[in-house]
Amino acid sequence: MQLVQTQRDTLLRPLQIVSGIVERRHTLPILANILVRKQGEEVSFVATDIEIQITTRASIGAGTDDAATTVAARKLLDILRALPGGDVKLTLADKKLGIDSGKSRFKLQTLPAEDFPVVNTPDKFIASFSMPEKTLKRLFAQVHFAMAQQDIRYYLNGLLLVTGAGRVSAVATDGHRLAFATNEIEGEVPKADVIIPRKTILELQRLLGDSEEPVKIEIAQNQIRFTFGDIELISKLVEGKFPDYQRVIPSGYTKSFSIRREELLHSLQRAAILTSDKFKGVRLSLQAGTLAISSTNAEQEDALEELEIEWAHEPIDIGFNVSYLLDVLNNLKNESVQVALGDANSSALLTLPEDESFKYVVMPMRI
Repeated sequence: MQLVQTQRDTLLRPLQIVSGIVERRHTLPILANILVRKQGEEVSFVATDIEIQITTRASIGAGTDDAATTVAARKLLDILRALPGGDVKLTLADKKLGIDSGKSRFKLQTLPAEDFPVVNTPDKFIASFSMPEKTLKRLFAQVHFAMAQQDIRYYLNGLLLVTGAGRVSAVATDGHRLAFATNEIEGEVPKADVIIPRKTILELQRLLGDSEEPVKIEIAQNQIRFTFGDIELISKLVEGKFPDYQRVIPSGYTKSFSIRREELLHSLQRAAILTSDKFKGVRLSLQAGTLAISSTNAEQEDALEELEIEWAHEPIDIGFNVSYLLDVLNNLKNESVQVALGDANSSALLTLPEDESFKYVVMPMRI
């Protein structure tokens, strides 16, 4: 039976969208497969790792018959990538998927579609709203780098999404730094407070574009669904209580300076060259009109960068993990940043000048 007849690139796009979550190592062999389901002209492609499920659809079906099967995602993708551009046919016969293009012929083993573990969606979502695709992508981009990786405090291995009162906010922390970003959106936004897993956020960063098209976000008790374009992503939520981020963000700091983001970024990148993998510390020394950034290593090598700033307060010497500063400066796109400080033992607060929508808190380190 013929499933698909289309151009190679037209078939490649939906496969690339869904195959990002397919695990190379898995306990169930069928999780290495994608589900291909044909209903007349519409063909849907589904991938899951049990925690996340991505579905995309394309009008590339051949014939009027309905059919479904599962096939190895990586093999199918690698074959299509290796083929020259042109017409591609997918056929299903004798439990094998045939791939024909020009003079190339391939046959791949399949597993039954009914064995594929499709995620069950709830009958009712407790919150539902929409926001532009580029706005959601920017919101995640401003905080995702601060998520923990494989932390024993599992609720830190994700991003807190807070909605309500016409706002959508995102918060991420690994215990050493915290990033907060918020956006006002049009229309009514139901109140919700959920933790989205790290892998889901990274996948959304890959899939979201820079368009003004709406993303529909639906939140259930233990699940969240994002629908945009011809893509649907369903993810489990992380259970647990996220730290009280509002208590972590300092208020009332009176000592601050503004600086061009790229100037600070490049100086820190140069100073970071002489830090070691084990010790990523840099020292920031602030005194009248000057910010000095210095680093040393076990070989007794040192780096010093001096920048001009407006600083009329008493001198401060404070140390930071340079990676935490580089992460935030690399992910922001603004011209300037503002750095507020308490003393040498207090967290630094990095914000955008005259903009309350972003806050980044980083703990100092002893140097």
